[in-house]
Amino acid sequence: MYHHLLPLTSSCCPMITRLAAAVFLLSPSLFLACTERDVDASAAEKDHKRAAMATYAEIAYSGYADSHALALALEEKVKALVAAPSPTTLQAARDAWLAAREPYGQTEVFRFYGGPIDRAGGPEPLINAWPLDESYIDYVIGDAYAGTINDPVRFPTIDKALLVSLNEQGAEEHVSVGFHAIEFLLWGQDRNADGPGNRPYTDYLVTGEASHPQRRGRYLVACAELLVEKLAEVRDAWAPDRPHNYRAEFLRLPLDEALVKMLTGMGVLSKAELAGERLFTAYDNRDQEDEHSCFSDNTHRDIVNNALGIRNVYRGEYLRVGGERVAGTGLGAVLAEVDPALDEHILALLDTSNAAVARVHVPFDQAIVLASERPQVLETVRVLQRLGNQFAQAGTALGLRVNTTLP
Repeated sequence: MYHHLLPLTSSCCPMITRLAAAVFLLSPSLFLACTERDVDASAAEKDHKRAAMATYAEIAYSGYADSHALALALEEKVKALVAAPSPTTLQAARDAWLAAREPYGQTEVFRFYGGPIDRAGGPEPLINAWPLDESYIDYVIGDAYAGTINDPVRFPTIDKALLVSLNEQGAEEHVSVGFHAIEFLLWGQDRNADGPGNRPYTDYLVTGEASHPQRRGRYLVACAELLVEKLAEVRDAWAPDRPHNYRAEFLRLPLDEALVKMLTGMGVLSKAELAGERLFTAYDNRDQEDEHSCFSDNTHRDIVNNALGIRNVYRGEYLRVGGERVAGTGLGAVLAEVDPALDEHILALLDTSNAAVARVHVPFDQAIVLASERPQVLETVRVLQRLGNQFAQAGTALGLRVNTTLP
């Protein structure tokens, strides 16, 4: 049935014969050239991913190292306050707490995927748990004998082991240790519309009006020591040149698995944790008890530093507290190779989100109740949600699946 088709070798079709021969001779070279380009592109892509992973690990280590160093300074100031209570030593301890929060806020982007900070049994609940029921720790307005501090019968000895055992016992808000327990012990309850709490230094004086000042001092020192220990634990997990820590494990992961973790941390922090839990919940309830650092009125800095941490990872840069700049390949550089338009869109959204959080009214507890300021809070929520969605889209562009809901 195919007798009407002439063979390529037929003398009546010399042009076809020559063309076929040329294609045959050239095609192996074309094939090899295409294959080499594909291999080169694939190798370059893998190199970029590995470089982004290395930068990510170094930023994580630097952020936790800075947090640990400033927690050590906080511990020193806390011990000075307890040893010699005065307005000066109290203010020095408060300043040290505020300073320690700056780098720590930028490390929250390393959460939400079971890394060393919040793996099962990890130290995050002992470092930064909130919200906090003040009466679980110390006296509050209307109950001068509330809390562990004022209950020597049930808790005769205040030490680190006791406080760890009490943390989140019976209820999530039963926070006994960490940054916010220290914050409460330094500032006290915040009942001021335009400022933070105002715990008097005399709460730590034997001659002061508050009961159990020595137990209060031991409690505060134990919290500060625990904070230093737990931050050292996370710092060491990301330390370089340790073959068996989390950093070494992370750098050995399949490339795409590591990228999913990086994108998950950014996406969940932006869309679910920061926009949702930390901003919208407080906005919706109009309750300062739902703000992150409610005793010190430092929530605005928490928000700014959380957003900055997201930017750090995407751009591959971090400014250490001593002024040293950590810089390398960011996750954005990996995305730019695949979808440069999406990369540009995310960079613009990062600028927009950082500007939005900077415009939130200070103090935050007034931003959520003042009619003139609430719209900016809601706009910030929306921008951060859009940013979180774009990290999921970045995952799709890279052939990955990224979940930006809270685990």
